Amino acid sequence: MASTCSPTATATSVFETGKHIPVLLRAEPDGCPTNSSLPVVPPPLQLLIATPSDAGEFPLLLFLHGYLLYNSFYSQLIQHISSHGFIVLAPQLYTVAGPDSSEEIKSAAAITNWLSKGLHHFLPPHVRPNLSKLGLAGHSRGGKTAFALAMRKSSTSLKFSALIGIDPVDGMDKGKQTPPPVLTYVPQSFDLDMAVMVVGSGLGEVKRNPLFPPCAPKGVNHEDFFKECQEPACYFVAKDYGHLDMLDDQTNGIRGKATYCLCKNGKCREPMRRFVGGVVIAFMKAYLEGDNSSLVSIKDGHVSTPVELQNVEFLLA
Repeated sequence: MASTCSPTATATSVFETGKHIPVLLRAEPDGCPTNSSLPVVPPPLQLLIATPSDAGEFPLLLFLHGYLLYNSFYSQLIQHISSHGFIVLAPQLYTVAGPDSSEEIKSAAAITNWLSKGLHHFLPPHVRPNLSKLGLAGHSRGGKTAFALAMRKSSTSLKFSALIGIDPVDGMDKGKQTPPPVLTYVPQSFDLDMAVMVVGSGLGEVKRNPLFPPCAPKGVNHEDFFKECQEPACYFVAKDYGHLDMLDDQTNGIRGKATYCLCKNGKCREPMRRFVGGVVIAFMKAYLEGDNSSLVSIKDGHVSTPVELQNVEFLLA
Protein backbone atom coordinates (compact mmCIF):
# COMPACT_ATOMS: atom_id res chain seq x y z
CA MET A 1 0.00 0.00 0.00
CA ALA A 2 1.22 3.51 -0.81
CA SER A 3 2.21 5.60 2.17
CA THR A 4 0.80 9.04 2.81
CA CYS A 5 1.96 11.91 4.95
CA SER A 6 1.53 15.64 5.32
CA PRO A 7 3.92 17.95 3.43
CA THR A 8 6.74 19.47 5.44
CA ALA A 9 7.28 23.22 5.15
CA THR A 10 10.63 24.30 3.76
CA ALA A 11 12.24 27.69 3.37
CA THR A 12 13.74 27.32 -0.10
CA SER A 13 11.93 27.16 -3.41
CA VAL A 14 13.94 24.30 -4.92
CA PHE A 15 12.08 21.87 -2.67
CA GLU A 16 8.72 23.18 -3.89
CA THR A 17 7.07 23.20 -7.31
CA GLY A 18 8.70 25.78 -9.57
CA LYS A 19 7.18 28.53 -11.70
CA HIS A 20 7.00 26.49 -14.92
CA ILE A 21 4.01 24.24 -15.61
CA PRO A 22 5.43 20.84 -16.62
CA VAL A 23 3.83 18.44 -19.07
CA LEU A 24 4.55 14.73 -19.26
CA LEU A 25 5.03 13.34 -22.78
CA ARG A 26 5.91 9.96 -24.25
CA ALA A 27 8.02 9.26 -27.32
CA GLU A 28 7.90 5.76 -28.80
CA PRO A 29 10.51 4.02 -30.99
CA ASP A 30 7.84 3.19 -33.58
CA GLY A 31 5.79 6.38 -33.25
CA CYS A 32 5.82 9.90 -34.63
CA PRO A 33 4.69 13.11 -32.96
CA THR A 34 1.42 14.57 -34.19
CA ASN A 35 2.81 18.14 -34.23
CA SER A 36 5.32 17.54 -37.05
CA SER A 37 4.76 17.15 -40.79
CA LEU A 38 8.50 16.72 -41.39
CA PRO A 39 10.45 13.45 -41.46
CA VAL A 40 11.12 12.45 -37.87
CA VAL A 41 13.81 10.22 -36.36
CA PRO A 42 12.10 8.31 -33.52
CA PRO A 43 14.01 7.58 -30.31
CA PRO A 44 15.80 4.23 -30.04
CA LEU A 45 13.90 3.50 -26.79
CA GLN A 46 10.58 4.42 -25.23
CA LEU A 47 11.08 7.79 -23.60
CA LEU A 48 9.23 9.67 -20.86
CA ILE A 49 9.74 13.43 -21.13
CA ALA A 50 8.94 16.04 -18.49
CA THR A 51 9.21 19.50 -20.00
CA PRO A 52 8.10 23.04 -19.24
CA SER A 53 5.05 23.87 -21.34
CA ASP A 54 5.88 27.56 -21.78
CA ALA A 55 8.15 28.97 -24.46
CA GLY A 56 11.87 29.12 -23.87
CA GLU A 57 15.22 27.37 -24.13
CA PHE A 58 15.94 24.94 -21.30
CA PRO A 59 18.84 22.75 -20.10
CA LEU A 60 18.43 18.98 -20.24
CA LEU A 61 18.77 16.13 -17.75
CA LEU A 62 19.02 12.50 -18.89
CA PHE A 63 17.61 10.37 -16.04
CA LEU A 64 18.24 6.59 -15.87
CA HIS A 65 15.88 4.39 -13.86
CA GLY A 66 16.78 1.78 -11.25
CA TYR A 67 16.98 -2.01 -11.61
CA LEU A 68 13.80 -3.59 -13.00
CA LEU A 69 11.86 -0.37 -12.42
CA TYR A 70 9.72 1.55 -14.91
CA ASN A 71 10.53 5.10 -15.92
CA SER A 72 6.91 6.00 -15.08
CA PHE A 73 7.65 5.35 -11.38
CA TYR A 74 9.63 8.63 -11.38
CA SER A 75 6.97 10.82 -12.97
CA GLN A 76 6.42 13.01 -9.89
CA LEU A 77 10.16 13.48 -9.36
CA ILE A 78 10.95 14.46 -12.95
CA GLN A 79 7.95 16.82 -13.13
CA HIS A 80 9.20 18.55 -9.97
CA ILE A 81 12.62 19.04 -11.60
CA SER A 82 11.04 20.20 -14.86
CA SER A 83 8.93 22.82 -13.08
CA HIS A 84 12.18 24.68 -12.32
CA GLY A 85 13.07 25.06 -15.98
CA PHE A 86 14.61 21.77 -17.10
CA ILE A 87 13.71 19.21 -19.76
CA VAL A 88 14.03 15.77 -18.14
CA LEU A 89 14.35 12.68 -20.34
CA ALA A 90 13.75 9.27 -18.76
CA PRO A 91 14.28 6.36 -21.19
CA GLN A 92 13.03 2.86 -20.47
CA LEU A 93 16.38 1.10 -20.78
CA TYR A 94 14.93 -2.43 -20.56
CA THR A 95 12.04 -4.40 -19.12
CA VAL A 96 14.02 -7.55 -18.26
CA ALA A 97 17.73 -7.59 -17.46
CA GLY A 98 20.40 -9.80 -15.95
CA PRO A 99 23.38 -8.77 -13.84
CA ASP A 100 25.41 -7.27 -16.73
CA SER A 101 24.58 -3.61 -17.38
CA SER A 102 26.67 -3.24 -20.56
CA GLU A 103 23.62 -3.05 -22.82
CA GLU A 104 22.06 -0.38 -20.58
CA ILE A 105 25.17 1.75 -20.97
CA LYS A 106 24.99 1.38 -24.76
CA SER A 107 21.26 2.20 -24.72
CA ALA A 108 21.85 5.34 -22.64
CA ALA A 109 24.53 6.40 -25.14
CA ALA A 110 22.14 5.75 -28.04
CA ILE A 111 19.49 8.02 -26.48
CA THR A 112 22.14 10.71 -25.90
CA ASN A 113 23.24 10.52 -29.53
CA TRP A 114 19.61 10.78 -30.70
CA LEU A 115 18.90 14.03 -28.85
CA SER A 116 20.34 16.35 -31.49
CA LYS A 117 18.57 14.45 -34.28
CA GLY A 118 15.06 13.97 -33.00
CA LEU A 119 14.21 15.42 -29.58
CA HIS A 120 12.89 18.77 -30.85
CA HIS A 121 10.12 17.00 -32.79
CA PHE A 122 8.67 15.59 -29.56
CA LEU A 123 8.64 18.79 -27.51
CA PRO A 124 5.84 21.39 -27.29
CA PRO A 125 5.97 24.26 -29.80
CA HIS A 126 8.41 27.01 -28.80
CA VAL A 127 10.24 24.76 -26.30
CA ARG A 128 13.89 24.52 -27.32
CA PRO A 129 16.43 22.11 -25.78
CA ASN A 130 19.82 23.59 -24.95
CA LEU A 131 22.07 20.67 -25.85
CA SER A 132 25.16 22.51 -24.59
CA LYS A 133 23.75 22.30 -21.04
CA LEU A 134 23.29 18.58 -20.49
CA GLY A 135 23.22 16.74 -17.17
CA LEU A 136 23.23 13.00 -16.48
CA ALA A 137 21.55 11.29 -13.53
CA GLY A 138 20.64 7.78 -12.47
CA HIS A 139 19.07 5.95 -9.55
CA SER A 140 20.28 2.65 -8.08
CA ARG A 141 21.71 0.53 -10.91
CA GLY A 142 20.85 3.48 -13.16
CA GLY A 143 23.29 5.49 -11.04
CA LYS A 144 26.02 2.97 -11.83
CA THR A 145 25.05 3.18 -15.50
CA ALA A 146 25.24 6.98 -15.40
CA PHE A 147 28.75 6.86 -13.89
CA ALA A 148 29.81 4.29 -16.50
CA LEU A 149 28.52 6.48 -19.33
CA ALA A 150 30.26 9.53 -17.86
CA MET A 151 33.46 7.46 -17.72
CA ARG A 152 33.10 6.94 -21.48
CA LYS A 153 32.43 3.21 -21.38
CA SER A 154 30.25 3.97 -24.41
CA SER A 155 30.83 6.96 -26.68
CA THR A 156 28.42 9.88 -27.04
CA SER A 157 28.27 12.77 -29.48
CA LEU A 158 27.22 15.24 -26.76
CA LYS A 159 29.18 16.30 -23.69
CA PHE A 160 27.73 16.02 -20.19
CA SER A 161 28.48 18.86 -17.79
CA ALA A 162 27.05 17.44 -14.54
CA LEU A 163 26.67 13.93 -13.11
CA ILE A 164 24.25 12.86 -10.37
CA GLY A 165 24.12 9.47 -8.66
CA ILE A 166 20.92 8.93 -6.65
CA ASP A 167 21.64 6.08 -4.22
CA PRO A 168 23.89 4.40 -6.82
CA VAL A 169 24.65 0.69 -6.45
CA ASP A 170 27.46 -1.33 -8.08
CA GLY A 171 26.46 -4.88 -7.16
CA MET A 172 25.61 -7.08 -4.19
CA ASP A 173 28.70 -6.46 -2.02
CA LYS A 174 32.36 -5.53 -2.22
CA GLY A 175 33.91 -8.24 -4.38
CA LYS A 176 30.49 -8.99 -5.87
CA GLN A 177 30.19 -6.10 -8.29
CA THR A 178 28.05 -6.60 -11.36
CA PRO A 179 29.74 -6.23 -14.76
CA PRO A 180 31.12 -3.94 -15.88
CA PRO A 181 32.43 -2.82 -12.46
CA VAL A 182 32.58 0.94 -11.88
CA LEU A 183 34.07 1.21 -8.38
CA THR A 184 37.84 0.72 -8.12
CA TYR A 185 38.20 1.27 -4.33
CA VAL A 186 40.93 3.79 -5.02
CA PRO A 187 40.09 7.17 -3.43
CA GLN A 188 39.33 9.98 -5.91
CA SER A 189 40.05 7.68 -8.85
CA PHE A 190 37.08 8.68 -11.03
CA ASP A 191 38.43 10.53 -14.07
CA LEU A 192 35.38 12.67 -14.81
CA ASP A 193 35.56 16.03 -16.53
CA MET A 194 32.44 17.33 -14.79
CA ALA A 195 30.94 18.17 -11.41
CA VAL A 196 29.43 15.25 -9.48
CA MET A 197 26.73 14.93 -6.84
CA VAL A 198 25.97 11.74 -4.92
CA VAL A 199 22.74 11.39 -2.91
CA GLY A 200 22.42 8.49 -0.48
CA SER A 201 19.69 6.97 1.66
CA GLY A 202 20.40 6.21 5.30
CA LEU A 203 18.19 3.11 5.27
CA GLY A 204 19.44 1.75 1.94
CA GLU A 205 22.07 -0.42 3.61
CA VAL A 206 19.57 -1.85 6.14
CA LYS A 207 17.78 -5.14 5.47
CA ARG A 208 14.00 -4.94 5.42
CA ASN A 209 13.85 -8.50 6.77
CA PRO A 210 16.19 -11.52 7.08
CA LEU A 211 14.99 -12.94 3.75
CA PHE A 212 16.17 -10.08 1.54
CA PRO A 213 19.56 -8.38 1.22
CA PRO A 214 19.73 -4.60 1.66
CA CYS A 215 18.88 -2.68 -1.51
CA ALA A 216 22.03 -0.50 -1.34
CA PRO A 217 24.62 -2.66 0.45
CA LYS A 218 27.69 -1.22 2.15
CA GLY A 219 30.76 -1.66 0.01
CA VAL A 220 28.99 -0.88 -3.28
CA ASN A 221 26.76 2.07 -2.40
CA HIS A 222 26.69 5.87 -2.29
CA GLU A 223 29.50 6.13 0.27
CA ASP A 224 31.90 4.23 -1.99
CA PHE A 225 30.91 6.23 -5.07
CA PHE A 226 31.57 9.53 -3.33
CA LYS A 227 34.95 8.36 -2.01
CA GLU A 228 36.11 7.94 -5.61
CA CYS A 229 34.89 11.36 -6.79
CA GLN A 230 37.28 14.21 -7.47
CA GLU A 231 36.46 17.86 -6.92
CA PRO A 232 34.09 19.50 -7.53
CA ALA A 233 31.71 17.06 -5.88
CA CYS A 234 29.01 17.11 -3.22
CA TYR A 235 27.38 14.43 -1.10
CA PHE A 236 24.11 14.28 0.79
CA VAL A 237 22.71 11.37 2.84
CA ALA A 238 19.07 11.45 3.99
CA LYS A 239 18.91 9.86 7.43
CA ASP A 240 15.58 8.06 7.83
CA TYR A 241 14.69 7.25 4.23
CA GLY A 242 15.19 4.25 2.02
CA HIS A 243 16.47 3.29 -1.40
CA LEU A 244 13.11 3.66 -3.19
CA ASP A 245 11.61 6.58 -1.28
CA MET A 246 12.03 9.03 -4.18
CA LEU A 247 9.55 7.12 -6.36
CA ASP A 248 5.94 8.15 -7.00
CA ASP A 249 3.47 7.85 -4.14
CA GLN A 250 1.57 5.26 -6.19
CA THR A 251 3.57 2.66 -8.16
CA ASN A 252 1.20 0.14 -9.67
CA GLY A 253 1.49 -3.38 -11.00
CA ILE A 254 3.54 -6.25 -9.63
CA ARG A 255 6.80 -4.31 -9.84
CA GLY A 256 5.17 -1.25 -8.34
CA LYS A 257 3.84 -3.22 -5.37
CA ALA A 258 7.27 -4.83 -4.90
CA THR A 259 8.83 -1.39 -4.33
CA TYR A 260 6.99 -1.24 -1.00
CA CYS A 261 8.17 -4.70 0.09
CA LEU A 262 11.79 -5.27 -0.92
CA CYS A 263 13.61 -2.32 0.66
CA LYS A 264 13.67 -0.73 4.09
CA ASN A 265 11.55 2.40 3.63
CA GLY A 266 10.89 5.65 5.44
CA LYS A 267 7.45 6.62 6.70
CA CYS A 268 6.43 8.07 3.34
CA ARG A 269 7.94 9.02 0.01
CA GLU A 270 6.97 12.65 -0.38
CA PRO A 271 9.73 14.25 1.78
CA MET A 272 12.55 12.20 0.22
CA ARG A 273 11.22 12.81 -3.30
CA ARG A 274 11.08 16.56 -2.68
CA PHE A 275 14.57 16.50 -1.20
CA VAL A 276 16.05 14.59 -4.13
CA GLY A 277 14.27 16.85 -6.59
CA GLY A 278 15.43 19.95 -4.75
CA VAL A 279 19.12 19.05 -4.54
CA VAL A 280 19.10 17.94 -8.20
CA ILE A 281 17.64 21.34 -9.14
CA ALA A 282 20.15 23.20 -6.96
CA PHE A 283 23.08 21.21 -8.40
CA MET A 284 21.92 21.68 -12.00
CA LYS A 285 21.44 25.42 -11.46
CA ALA A 286 24.94 25.64 -10.03
CA TYR A 287 26.82 23.68 -12.69
CA LEU A 288 24.68 24.19 -15.80
CA GLU A 289 23.46 27.73 -15.21
CA GLY A 290 26.13 29.28 -12.98
CA ASP A 291 23.78 30.03 -10.06
CA ASN A 292 25.08 28.29 -6.93
CA SER A 293 22.97 30.22 -4.41
CA SER A 294 20.55 27.36 -3.63
CA LEU A 295 23.29 24.74 -3.39
CA VAL A 296 25.40 26.90 -1.07
CA SER A 297 22.38 27.66 1.13
CA ILE A 298 21.68 23.93 1.51
CA LYS A 299 25.37 23.20 2.22
CA ASP A 300 25.61 25.89 4.88
CA GLY A 301 22.35 24.89 6.57
CA HIS A 302 20.71 28.25 5.87
CA VAL A 303 17.51 26.57 4.64
CA SER A 304 15.45 23.76 6.09
CA THR A 305 15.22 20.57 4.07
CA PRO A 306 12.30 18.13 3.80
CA VAL A 307 14.44 15.40 5.42
CA GLU A 308 17.01 15.23 8.21
CA LEU A 309 20.49 14.92 6.78
CA GLN A 310 22.87 12.28 8.08
CA ASN A 311 25.85 13.57 6.16
CA VAL A 312 26.81 16.55 3.99
CA GLU A 313 30.22 16.82 2.34
CA PHE A 314 31.63 19.04 -0.39
CA LEU A 315 34.85 18.78 -2.36
CA LEU A 316 35.40 22.20 -3.89
CA ALA A 317 37.87 23.04 -6.63
